[in-house]
Amino acid sequence: MGYKSLQECVVDLERNGHLIRIKEEVDPYLEMASIHMRVYDAQGPALYFENVKGSKFPAVSNLFGTLDRSKFMFRDTLDHVKNLVDVKMNPMSVLKKPLQYAGSSMVALGALPWKKKSSAPILYGQTKISELPQIVNWPMDGGAFVTMPQVYTEDISKPGIMNANLGMYRIQLGGNDYIQDQEVGLHYQLHRGIGIHQTKANELGKPLKVSIFVGGPPSHPLSAVMPLPEGLSEMLFAGALGNRRFRYFYDDEGFCISADADFVITGTVYPNENKPEGPFGDHIGYYSLVHPFPLMKVHKVYHRKNPIWSFTVVGRPPQEDTSFGALIHEITGNAIPQQIGGLHAVNAVDPAGVHPLLFAIGSERYTPYQKVERPQEVLTIANQILGTNQLSLAKYLFISAFEDNPKLDIHNIRDFFTHIFERIDLSRDLHFLTNTTIDTLDYTGDGLNAGSKVTFAAVGDKKRDLIKELPANLDVPRPFNNIKLALPGIVVVDGQSFTSYEEESKILGDWCEAAKGCDWNGIQLIVLADDAGFTAENENNFVWVTFTRSNPAYDIYGIDSFTSHKHWGCHCPVIIDARRKPHHAPDLIKDPAVERRVDELGAKGGSLHGII
Repeated sequence: MGYKSLQECVVDLERNGHLIRIKEEVDPYLEMASIHMRVYDAQGPALYFENVKGSKFPAVSNLFGTLDRSKFMFRDTLDHVKNLVDVKMNPMSVLKKPLQYAGSSMVALGALPWKKKSSAPILYGQTKISELPQIVNWPMDGGAFVTMPQVYTEDISKPGIMNANLGMYRIQLGGNDYIQDQEVGLHYQLHRGIGIHQTKANELGKPLKVSIFVGGPPSHPLSAVMPLPEGLSEMLFAGALGNRRFRYFYDDEGFCISADADFVITGTVYPNENKPEGPFGDHIGYYSLVHPFPLMKVHKVYHRKNPIWSFTVVGRPPQEDTSFGALIHEITGNAIPQQIGGLHAVNAVDPAGVHPLLFAIGSERYTPYQKVERPQEVLTIANQILGTNQLSLAKYLFISAFEDNPKLDIHNIRDFFTHIFERIDLSRDLHFLTNTTIDTLDYTGDGLNAGSKVTFAAVGDKKRDLIKELPANLDVPRPFNNIKLALPGIVVVDGQSFTSYEEESKILGDWCEAAKGCDWNGIQLIVLADDAGFTAENENNFVWVTFTRSNPAYDIYGIDSFTSHKHWGCHCPVIIDARRKPHHAPDLIKDPAVERRVDELGAKGGSLHGII
């Protein structure tokens, strides 16, 4: 649908039953976020907040809260855009099926960004940072943040919109040491295009011009989060997906301005000028803590007539960014597998916080003249996965062979783990990368961006049956007890709280020695947790606790383990210590008083009655 503005999208969604208005005054401090999360959990509609306390601007959220609603917004263009991405990944497809791609090619040509200044809606007025909705998601957040921004930068050596980067990097509007209305914080993580632009500007000793767009047609924020093939501009993609060319111009100070945005914040980032940013409740389910990040000095804040502030809420999955991911998968399809030879499918497991855990399926084609009895090609594929874009931030990669089960589904957590642990040889098939990079938001490592990785590779015939219920005679040595079955062949135990790695290495070494006497037949993984009942309660809890609270090189142990020629393995179950460690970031916990206020909106007569 060719929306000219966010307002057109809101009207269309409301007319078709996809959006409701919240007429009561709502507090941007925690209350708006709580409302959003409750409605998202109920798979409810998009939300239009008419009366935001402390701001004259209304706000909208949960636009992308369901895949059906996202498909509705892009109902006229989605198929053409899928083809456009496919062509970029595989140009030969055009030659094979020219008629299928003819319409999509025209869409691409008609989507070229349009430089146009006359009567741009964004020039209607200007405001200040402090007059924007000051939305705070979590009680320990360091201030108000922009959570649905489109951050635009250009390559200082190759200026122009076709070489620009549009990314979604969080913006801290106030708090900490920021000078109100004059400074904001710019947080971006590893493997982001803006980092390349800032590096080049720093090398030349020049400031980097940054434009932050908020709102605009919904194709714009989606383009900012799309993992597009190199050379495919986010602005071109936005035009194709929105069926409307990305309109832009440069203001008198040389900043690129999105003509259709609802708000644009312009500013400069100077070399080596940072300030403390954070904390912030993030998508792994914990707070990212205070660290120095680039300081952006604000120049101007533009807005259109009757603008709408667009936001989302970030927290433990599933959240709206989960639905973003579903839409991205809908569009990109097999884009990543086409980049890596032999890769059939890869999934960043959302309930595990996305980056901590990957499932993948590859081929084993190296020795067709022999029966495949150990991982070969899948190890090559695994190394490529862990060196590809944001997939390289993963800590745990579980990879299987397509030939062993062509119907295996990377989105089925239970079946995938079962397939792996029925086949894996724990003495041979664990492969570590130590002292490497992990996600900026992950605090399980030994420093910011620093940690380790491990690949669990399993191919060949089924080697064992896994238990599906706990044996009556399984008695786990103390200090760990309260054993629970999480998944076939996977058990969780709890006990004493973690102290230090020095102490726990001795305790776990003794425990592993004592545990040799247990009957571990049919059990391949033991997880140590602070609360075995919570961890084993469901699949989502299991993957979240296990893979967000462990650092492979530090937290993997094994019963009857060994090191041979620098290779580590074990002959009995592998152990992952997923207890909370002193250096981990705090969990995200909601404010009970705010939750009670939101309950009132769900009562009879409230705007959310019948929804929450």
